[in-house]
Amino acid sequence: MSSQKSNLEILPRGVQFALGLALIALLAFPFTGTDFYTEMVTRMMIMAIFAMSLDLLQGVTGLVSLGHAAYFGLAGYALAFLTPQGEAVSLWWTLPVAVLGSGLAALIIGIFVVRTHGIYFIMVTMAFAQMVFFLFFDNKLLGGSDGLYINFRPSADLLGWVPFELDNKRTFYYFTLAVMLLVYAFLRRLLWSPFGRALAGIRVNEHRMRALGFGVLGYKLAAFTLAGSLAGLAGYLWGAQSGYINPELMGFHMSAHACLMVIMGGMGNFAGAIVGAFAFEYLLHAFKDLPAIDLFGASVNLGKHWQLWMGLFIVLLVCFAPRGILGLIGRFSQKKEAADV
Repeated sequence: MSSQKSNLEILPRGVQFALGLALIALLAFPFTGTDFYTEMVTRMMIMAIFAMSLDLLQGVTGLVSLGHAAYFGLAGYALAFLTPQGEAVSLWWTLPVAVLGSGLAALIIGIFVVRTHGIYFIMVTMAFAQMVFFLFFDNKLLGGSDGLYINFRPSADLLGWVPFELDNKRTFYYFTLAVMLLVYAFLRRLLWSPFGRALAGIRVNEHRMRALGFGVLGYKLAAFTLAGSLAGLAGYLWGAQSGYINPELMGFHMSAHACLMVIMGGMGNFAGAIVGAFAFEYLLHAFKDLPAIDLFGASVNLGKHWQLWMGLFIVLLVCFAPRGILGLIGRFSQKKEAADV
């Protein structure tokens, strides 16, 4: 099996059809769901952008980072610091500033971490993220452990003309959907560009790519910086939607959640990161809402132990569907096509 197929870079027709149906459902969802579920799906799309940014490292380049949430949180803090107390701030300059700020942080950290490999890369990325976490957690000037509130969503005002209002939940939903689709289209195009093929080559055999004359460190640093910038884009949207940012968004658990999303969906194609993000967030809510039951005369709150059920699901998925949910869908579609022939 080729590395492209084994890493799901090429999507089977059945998977493409399922993704098309999912897109239609997303487009129609705000007209059928309540405001609560519209906001929940918006959060899922934000996490999908975050997961895609990590998939560029983990699925395409083969770099497993446990500190990716640092850039997610930094952009949210950038929005909080840039937003005045009494009025909304412009979307058109704060969004680029927040994304570039996260990208700059990723560039500085990446200069040090891309020279490491394997377990050392994982540990160094986590160490830098923990440094950023405690910088904000222990510093009252930066909000401390309580975090910061963002009282107004960014304004889309353009010299007096307002093309859309992000305060409207449905408008924010479609804005986030458009951003998610643009990020997906950009990354898919990047995947099949000479730059993307070089990153895939580094994942398969870094030593061979270096022997062929590729500047491996430069490619890895560029991927690390771009992934940090896209994580910042997701963090900005998170801060704009929730109106609140705290150091926990930079913590280890947030990075681990993103890794699980990428694994659940299927690595290396970006659609898997989207599916994984939706699946993870849905299961998170479903497991937390499990009822309490009587077991051997004692009351057991199943929802309180949601981490156990999530862990069991991940283990079963990795054992029976190592290529993730998209790989599972692709396997069933291929069997169906074979049976129809």
